[in-house]
Amino acid sequence: MPATMLPYACVLVLLGARTAETTGTAGGGRLRWEPRCQQPLPHRVPVTAPLPPRLDGPWVSTGCEVRPGPEFLTRSYTFYPSRLFRAYQFYYRDPSCREPAHSLLIKGKVRLRRASWVTRGATEADYHLHKVGIVFHSRRALLDVTRSLNQTWAGRDCAQRLPPARAWLPGALYELLSARAKQDCTEALGFTMHELSLVRMQRHLQLQPRAGPRLVEELYLGDIHTNHAERRHYRPTGYQRPLQSALHHARPCPACSLIARSDEHHPPVLPPQAALPLRLGGRWVSPGCEVRPAVLFLTRLFTFHGHNRSWEGYYRHFSDPACHQPTFTVYAAGRYTRGTPSRKVLGGTELVFQVTRARVTPMDQVTTAMLNFSKPSSCGGPGAWSLGTERDVTATNGCLPLGIRLPHVEYELFRMELDPLGQSLLFIGQRPTDGSSPDTPERRPTSYQAPLVLCDRMAQGVPGVPRHGPPQKPLRGGGPWALPVLPLALGLAFLTCL
Repeated sequence: MPATMLPYACVLVLLGARTAETTGTAGGGRLRWEPRCQQPLPHRVPVTAPLPPRLDGPWVSTGCEVRPGPEFLTRSYTFYPSRLFRAYQFYYRDPSCREPAHSLLIKGKVRLRRASWVTRGATEADYHLHKVGIVFHSRRALLDVTRSLNQTWAGRDCAQRLPPARAWLPGALYELLSARAKQDCTEALGFTMHELSLVRMQRHLQLQPRAGPRLVEELYLGDIHTNHAERRHYRPTGYQRPLQSALHHARPCPACSLIARSDEHHPPVLPPQAALPLRLGGRWVSPGCEVRPAVLFLTRLFTFHGHNRSWEGYYRHFSDPACHQPTFTVYAAGRYTRGTPSRKVLGGTELVFQVTRARVTPMDQVTTAMLNFSKPSSCGGPGAWSLGTERDVTATNGCLPLGIRLPHVEYELFRMELDPLGQSLLFIGQRPTDGSSPDTPERRPTSYQAPLVLCDRMAQGVPGVPRHGPPQKPLRGGGPWALPVLPLALGLAFLTCL
């Protein structure tokens, strides 16, 4: 897709933006045409996002996280009223976070600045690092980091400060950065804490069957660039998987207490998880409003038909972080290949997706006007676009103004898990931060987007399973819908803005 197409889709979201968000209510949208898919979604209760966010206290990962690379880690961050913070990042050799490799101890200071002008609902912040130390939990981990440092001239000097593998001492901490000593080896390792430059906090109540509602607090920090070489210069516009308050987290959370009690000398070893086969058949939905880099807010719904390996998805785009103000909806469909275990990302499954059909529905006046002013035959056949009316764009090979191109192939990465409540989660490959497409095997994702939730399981291997029809026509001026959006979590970057 030519680079000139990218701004159209991104600018569209900005043009559709309304007034800046203050403390308000957010919630996942409702699936009007599939009532059964409404029930599993946890965020039907109101979600508040206080501005400015309150960071004070301990925050922890709720499970094993996967960053591009891949890197498997858990995090434990504590913020103090004095603006000082102490952060632990625990890195592992495996996707279940049971084999610790090394731990980072990070200390510094963070200052909240102002509401973000780029990512609505977020707060921009500045930070300064005072100290970064590393503890190796095995000789192999020491060798891996030393090998990484030796790949650059600057890193070779830093590598000499580490001991040889034969002199490895369990529990010994080695400084990578010291503000007092004016030494910094973090750049040679490609390490930053730029995630602290974009912050959003959310609160909601977790409904419990045999007890009263429980307060849950989540901390969203800036996303990590998918290209390791760009991380030093990248300033986030999206988020990572959220941390939860160690004091106010969802229940059950077996990992939360383990991570909260850990330090650089005693990394958490998470409980074992049974490997799940990839059974896609069924409908999968976003559990809430999702945020992508380049200021995109969306929800997603996917239906996978296992008997013939076909799929369809709805991507609903919005102009606000609560997913209340729709801008446009994309329906896409195609086929996918049988999965094979990933050799690069342990625990993942590699697939190839084809996008062969697409339809577009403008949901606000800005999008409708833009499509009507677009070049003839660049997005759908002859005729004017109207608000809330869906049109097929397959015959025009997609929709140029929205960056949709057809046909399209993407090399994907999938993973399935069960959450502590036994609910099925589907992780799909993270979209490239620069908006490019994973259209070659070398560009296949090595990390995941926010998970989708199974809301309706379909029978496997049974031909003729009925497909759900298109959504009911939405009411103008808003409504209780909310569905999938842009890049198929499937990322499918046939929508190039993701």
